[in-house]
Amino acid sequence: MLNRNAEALFWIGRYMERAENHARLIDVHYHLQQDELRASSGDEPVETMCKWARIVDALGSRHAFEQQYDSYDERAVLMYVTLDRDNPNSLVSCVNHARNNLRTLREKVPVELWDTINGFYLWLREKQPEDLTRSSPHQFFGQTKDWTALFQGYSQSVMPRENEWHFIECGRYLERAENTLRIMQAVEHAAEGEGWNSANAYPYLQAVLKSVSGYQSFRRYYLDSVAVEAIIEFVVLNPTFPRSVHFALQQLVEHMRSIDLQDKTLRASHERIVRQVGKVIADIGCLETEDLVFDRDGKITAHLLSACELLGTLFAKTFFRMGEASA
Repeated sequence: MLNRNAEALFWIGRYMERAENHARLIDVHYHLQQDELRASSGDEPVETMCKWARIVDALGSRHAFEQQYDSYDERAVLMYVTLDRDNPNSLVSCVNHARNNLRTLREKVPVELWDTINGFYLWLREKQPEDLTRSSPHQFFGQTKDWTALFQGYSQSVMPRENEWHFIECGRYLERAENTLRIMQAVEHAAEGEGWNSANAYPYLQAVLKSVSGYQSFRRYYLDSVAVEAIIEFVVLNPTFPRSVHFALQQLVEHMRSIDLQDKTLRASHERIVRQVGKVIADIGCLETEDLVFDRDGKITAHLLSACELLGTLFAKTFFRMGEASA
């Protein structure tokens, strides 16, 4: 496989997962907003701006946002995250990037993938800013998650288990691990630096569960336990929940091991990055739930996020810039 094809496949997986994550970020914000409104008589304008700023901070885009928009109000943030073509990581930009990458590989992947991603882009392209809030943002972002689930379903059901599929899955699971950590980090900041071991942490963590579609699974898994410790363990450390950080990294390393390489030099680089993923999994395996609960400054979450970002860099150097990797 040409390295440019591997790169395109990897980024298709990342961009589609990122598009879904944007929908989930908005979802977690609305869950938080509803909980906070029920607990108070109303928000001051400054408080409301801070709440919308959480989403931009979770994307690491504060500087870019402030260059384009004057304030953190609902319309501006929703526009920036979803339909702003000047934002390279907006929802419409992510789907467009994935579509352009898939266009170059149409003869190598099932036609169902192209039909889905093309339909998703055409549906999204017709949307206007007022469409996001005219009825319910939940409905719009629910449809977004449905489109990404359709793409994922087709890739799971019709793609041969060859390198093409494994590269898409590697991108998807690396992005998923980062996104779950970013959601945790954003909600951690919303707890006003008090850490998870505080009286007001539970509503924020419950919102995280809902944003990763894990609330019902969590209740079945933990029965009557709704403690902060159980929620954190489920989202970060649980090895069986598909959107936990641990599960995503386990899947990442399995798909990386399944990539079939002929070049001996490339195989050696490949084995090194597999070991690096294994080290991150080992770090998570050594964590106790109490370590995360009492991580008042969010250092553990930040460390895991940095480790995932480093894996992305190593993956690119190994597979997409082979000349640099061997230099």
